[in-house]
Amino acid sequence: MKNSISHDDLAVFLTVVRECGFRAASRRLGLAPSKVSTTITRIEASLGVPLLIRTTRSVRTTEAGQELAERIAPHLARLEEACSETADAAGRVRGRLKLNVPGAVMPDILPKLLAALHARHPEVETEIVVENRLVDIVAAGCDAGIRYGDFVEKDMVSIPIGPRRQQVALAAAPDYLRARGSPNGPADLTEHDAIRYRLPDGPLLPWTLCDEQRTITVEPITRLVLSVDALDTGRAYARAGIGIIGAFRNWLEPDFAAGALVPVLPDLWSGMDGPRLYYPGRFSSAALRAFIEVCRDC
Repeated sequence: MKNSISHDDLAVFLTVVRECGFRAASRRLGLAPSKVSTTITRIEASLGVPLLIRTTRSVRTTEAGQELAERIAPHLARLEEACSETADAAGRVRGRLKLNVPGAVMPDILPKLLAALHARHPEVETEIVVENRLVDIVAAGCDAGIRYGDFVEKDMVSIPIGPRRQQVALAAAPDYLRARGSPNGPADLTEHDAIRYRLPDGPLLPWTLCDEQRTITVEPITRLVLSVDALDTGRAYARAGIGIIGAFRNWLEPDFAAGALVPVLPDLWSGMDGPRLYYPGRFSSAALRAFIEVCRDC
């Protein structure tokens, strides 16, 4: 190595890798793009190997660059943790909290938790990555993730957040039900139009009802299919009268109260466990520990 490489330069390099570009990294770091580019050039010159492959549209790591990023990430994380702990010891919690979450928690579960976090610790910056696929949160550069049920990785610590149980409800617009009639039982749903959700590269989410301890899966007429990435937008299509929608009851309550949507077969709605926050057991930042405390209190 011709010259020593500073911690700050390595942090810039790792940010470029995580943000997948110079401009995104410059916005994250508050530096000019030219400064970021100059820093990467200086590191490559010092090491004598190219770390990034640059095109007009993207930036990706070389094999040497990927290996360097993987090796320095834990060390930089420990340094950031030490700084956060020092600030925490003085009664302050600072730093960034990056969460990887499914769209299902965005409308009403996560906002209340983050509002409580920022009220207690106003110097914490939060970044949310919405992704419905299960990802390696460490490799993605996230501090923690939120997922449902068995999708939580086995080597992670997890705690429940938000409602411990959520009910999956069926609803439709009053005009739709006046025109098509209200279903009297699960069998009637097979004659109705449905707004359905599809998992990423997977099947449609099933419509499941419970009748006297029996679980009944219904196949309605699929009229509109939405990606789970657009989960909360389905209510607008239901209000427009396109068909019956299946969604979390807590999402639908405002529409029920306003009369924009009407419950369909409410005695047969099924339930499921609420979401869980999961995170590595080691090297948690002060910001993440503060968020965990908020989740346990709320």
